[in-house]
Amino acid sequence: MKALIAALFASTMATSAAVAQYAPFNETGVTMGHWHLVSHDVAVNKKLFMGMGGRDVAAATVQFPGARINLNLGNEPPGKGGTIGSAVNHVGFIVNNVQARVAEWKAAGVPVLPGNNNRLDQAFVETPDGVRIEILEDKAQAAPIQHEHIHFFLTEAEIPKAVAWYAKTFGGKAGTRNNQPVVDVPGAQLRFAKADAPQAKTRGRVLDHIGFDVKDHAAFVRKIEAEGIKLDEPVRKNETTGTIITYITDPWGTRIELVQRGQ
Repeated sequence: MKALIAALFASTMATSAAVAQYAPFNETGVTMGHWHLVSHDVAVNKKLFMGMGGRDVAAATVQFPGARINLNLGNEPPGKGGTIGSAVNHVGFIVNNVQARVAEWKAAGVPVLPGNNNRLDQAFVETPDGVRIEILEDKAQAAPIQHEHIHFFLTEAEIPKAVAWYAKTFGGKAGTRNNQPVVDVPGAQLRFAKADAPQAKTRGRVLDHIGFDVKDHAAFVRKIEAEGIKLDEPVRKNETTGTIITYITDPWGTRIELVQRGQ
């Protein structure tokens, strides 16, 4: 009996830990889910993300508080092009001490670039295949590192439209940060900056798409279809895990996976 209780407790704790890796759903039933890379070298990228404090959860997946990083996409060939030049210019983590984390990461072999104008509260990491990652600091943060933002680069005229689209579609809260427009969703801040020309679509690049987890996939799909959003492909379910997915593409070229997690 004690062994059974211990096993049940361990299972419950494991499930709780997995759930705790994501922010709670908002009123629209949305939370940040993942970045999805089509890596040139899965092993190299996995080592980099684990060197930054990620947790090994699968052969090609690394988990951070707030989001997971998927490192390949079935049998698709490696992506062509990094984040710079695409609609998602870069992605970001926040840490409790930039200089302490940078020292740890460098010791683990992670290539770290200095912050803009040598800011000590900012740094950058770039994967060998071109995914640019901004690192920012919040000294009050309990976790050493957690997911923080996705930064879109759009032409100036399109930014207000994108802010309204993301706020409406995902139940985000529109606001500003450093006088720049943002939309907050659980687990991520979506940031928008000016580009001089339209940027490339993310599909087929190393960072192929981003993903949001939804609480009720069928209900969410009904909602967005009623708003005129078309699915890129039919909804499908993994009968083994119970996970349900489909994809949409925003009007500016960012591919987005919609996931209802199963097991």
